[in-house]
Amino acid sequence: MRVFLLGLVFSAVSMPCIAQTVLKSEPLVLAPYEIAYVQDPSCATGKVLKVTGAIRGLHRKRVCVARAGDQASLATATP
Repeated sequence: MRVFLLGLVFSAVSMPCIAQTVLKSEPLVLAPYEIAYVQDPSCATGKVLKVTGAIRGLHRKRVCVARAGDQASLATATP
């Protein structure tokens, strides 16, 4: 019974971590090392802007990355 409950709790905690929320605009407040994904027209099609918060006095890091759901996988590719 304990194993079942432990598995249930673990799956409930891990499932929300899989989803990535893409915001329409960059948040004004972002904690240090917190990551936010933003839909930005400066990035190529199929990519989003990954914004990483920084400590006081440093600039945020902004990088265009491929969306997790759009990344190609060899397991699902067909010849």
